[in-house]
Amino acid sequence: MDAQGRGRAENIDPADQWVLNPNTGDYELRLTPSGGQSAVPGPRRSTRSSPRQGTRGRDGRRDERRDEQRDVPPQRRRRPPQPEAAGGRRKQKPKKSKGKKALMWTGGSLAFALVAAGTGGYLYYQHLNDNINSIADDGASTGGFSKDRAINILVMGTDKRSGEGNEKYGDKGSVGHADTTILLHVSKDRTNATALSIPRDMITDIPDCPTTMEDGSKKTITGTKGARFNESLGQKDRTPSCTMRTVTEITGIVPDHFMVADFNAVKTLSSAVGGVDVCLAKDIDDPDSHLKLPKGEHTIEGEQALAFVRTRHSVGTGGDLSRIELQQQFLSSLMRKLKSNDTLTNPKKMIDLAEAGTEALTVDSKIADIMRLRDLGMELGKLDMKNLTFATVPVVDNPAEKVHTTVVVNKAKADPLFAMMRADESLTAVKKKEKKEKAAVAARLKGKKSAAADVRVNIYNGSGKTGAAQATLTYLQNTEGMSKASQLGNAPSELKKTTLEYAPDQADQARRLADVMGLSGSAMKPGKSEKNSQGLPAIKLTLGGDFKGAGVSISAPAKAPKDIQKVEADKTVCAK
Repeated sequence: MDAQGRGRAENIDPADQWVLNPNTGDYELRLTPSGGQSAVPGPRRSTRSSPRQGTRGRDGRRDERRDEQRDVPPQRRRRPPQPEAAGGRRKQKPKKSKGKKALMWTGGSLAFALVAAGTGGYLYYQHLNDNINSIADDGASTGGFSKDRAINILVMGTDKRSGEGNEKYGDKGSVGHADTTILLHVSKDRTNATALSIPRDMITDIPDCPTTMEDGSKKTITGTKGARFNESLGQKDRTPSCTMRTVTEITGIVPDHFMVADFNAVKTLSSAVGGVDVCLAKDIDDPDSHLKLPKGEHTIEGEQALAFVRTRHSVGTGGDLSRIELQQQFLSSLMRKLKSNDTLTNPKKMIDLAEAGTEALTVDSKIADIMRLRDLGMELGKLDMKNLTFATVPVVDNPAEKVHTTVVVNKAKADPLFAMMRADESLTAVKKKEKKEKAAVAARLKGKKSAAADVRVNIYNGSGKTGAAQATLTYLQNTEGMSKASQLGNAPSELKKTTLEYAPDQADQARRLADVMGLSGSAMKPGKSEKNSQGLPAIKLTLGGDFKGAGVSISAPAKAPKDIQKVEADKTVCAK
């Protein structure tokens, strides 16, 4: 009788608990059979409130041996003999490296700290579903992410003092605010990502918010003009959907999903990975956050990790912007720890991460399922962390205040940054999958440009915005000197993006118009010309949904504005 049959598993390889299910392509945890039952792969329902609590005997003390017996699965069965291939030799499947196998086990759950904790590809047991708390998005999202487009996740950290031991931080009973907010944008091709921090003390307009209340009733919470951004959550019964709508108003980006983390999320996630490595350029003693650490490198977890992300008076300028830098450094380091072999190849750590993530996070109802979270993790896991950039919304001191306690958006820098994110442009220099195609497209803008007076163009309105074609015609004729332009009304159908069609002998006219309109090479479509109202050949400009107004550049800039606050996730930075 083997060790498992005797109820002991001291000699079982920890890796033997993960078995590939050929029907799903996922690795699954084989549980210890009880009462003579065979081990069957698939979901199981938790029989305990937390795996960390353990099993207790009649005397109330924890029985470690019973815990070990229950959690260690049986050994894998030997493979049956394989049929021999032609020539008398058995076909050999190529071996996967340990790193590749670990990635399969995690199901792509490495991409972003707060997301990664709940998205292991093999961890789809029912008790994880039971852990998940959810709130309706009330129509504020896109309806959910998909694999064929960019992904936008709004991650919110609330300062609500819920959870054991958190009342000691003061403000007990507070409904909380949007204390830390990050909009994570992952590119369509998954080669790069931007994590945009939104300052909590930024003055903005909070829009009206249709909301599902706790009792299931519906009401619209009236918006507020000129409020602090952090009031978009918690205050006046506002739910995360209100924060989503506020972020959309600010950036023009509609999030696919939201995730809300409380104080306990920082404590439990940092402990689950065995601590997070941080660096200080000076001694810190902050009585408000309870952080006391000397200069140098440290590994922090639990209460100390929470104190680190909450401190602000002892770093930088002592304000919220300095605290944001500290939080970005912490998350970068946490992600590096998540991607380390020490985490990837440690099933216990991955289980702890899944438990911590599903217990500490609240998500929107469209993703409140461990398999849906797994699918999201698979997409996010394709990202190379060196191409993830943490950035902060560019702001300036609020000019309406004599003593500056709040900030306002610096539109000159923020608008180009938002445009880059909407256009799926990276803040890092990445090697795109479509590199050759992009080079060919960019070449369309290079070459001779005709004089503005020689540009003959027909303008069509496919933007869905009333008067767009006429406004563009007026601008081109009166401001840019394109007197031969004409507008021919609405396009046959609406377009998402503006296009410029032209014949080969009209390329110089097309390049001039593209330069004036701020069009990228991808908007230029070589083809055939058409006739204008005088019967003369003309290029064809069809305005799309990306049209923002006459004289406003349509395409996003290729580079981010200078001097915006940003941190690259694969770089170690010491807090000053």
